[in-house]
Amino acid sequence: MSRSAASRANRRGEPPPSPEPLPAPAVDSHTHLDIVLNGFRTEEPAADDAVDAEIAAAAAVGVTRLVQVGVDVPSSRWSAELAARHPGVLAAVAVHPNEAGAGLADDEALAEIDRLAALPRVRAVGETGLDRYRTGPEGWAAQEASFQAHVRIAKEHGVALVVHDRDAHEEILRVLDDEGAPEHTVFHCFSGDAAFAQACVERGHVLSFAGTLTFGNAGYLREAAALTPVDQLLVETDSPFLTPVPHRGRPNASRLVPHTVRALAEVTGVELAQLCDTLTRTAERVFGTWGRTPLPPTPR
Repeated sequence: MSRSAASRANRRGEPPPSPEPLPAPAVDSHTHLDIVLNGFRTEEPAADDAVDAEIAAAAAVGVTRLVQVGVDVPSSRWSAELAARHPGVLAAVAVHPNEAGAGLADDEALAEIDRLAALPRVRAVGETGLDRYRTGPEGWAAQEASFQAHVRIAKEHGVALVVHDRDAHEEILRVLDDEGAPEHTVFHCFSGDAAFAQACVERGHVLSFAGTLTFGNAGYLREAAALTPVDQLLVETDSPFLTPVPHRGRPNASRLVPHTVRALAEVTGVELAQLCDTLTRTAERVFGTWGRTPLPPTPR
């Protein structure tokens, strides 16, 4: 998201109340806690107690693991620092494609992303990719060069790749096919139809669904999720964006993941506790184990 979009999201008020807890632990595979709590004012970082409270609120409803995602160098540093101190958080680092399209993915920035990607609690490079919606044609070449560089960084460090794809489905697959995708590649906030989902699934990619899965006009997403093998699915918030029904239009937060998990259970026909368990295991396969806080046993 652009900085202005983040600021608008933060002016909409507090996230809605927490839903009923899940019957087993789940993972928010993509969140922006820095934006949730403080917008992009990286010179005024969010207070540790506010961050801890947000993480605790998610854990209280069964969302015990988070992946905090950077979108530029400052937020990527913040993400890595949070993951280093918090046992329930892993980090992803990158220069967002819209930032790249604005010329911010220069050699110095990419060198810092490369450095951060080597840290033990940084388990993904992303979000990176292509965005044909917010960035005009004048920025597309820079976006693609940045995407290619991020793919190489992910492979060099043996970590996952988190892909931002907006109005660029075929171009994304072309770059991944040409560069050779990392072993674990996640399509964040999957936005394609069933045919595109099938193309991604056949390549072994993981599709992560956000609150958009619950929108009334998103039948095409539900069709895509229904055909995806359950072990190639993840859920996310992309908070503070993409808040699920019934709270669409208000700021999102990791504590709202249960709404999307329940919607995915309906779409896939998988029993809720079993789905939570599978989603968690897929997240651990993709990002590695969080390690310092063992998961409670799954109810049977």
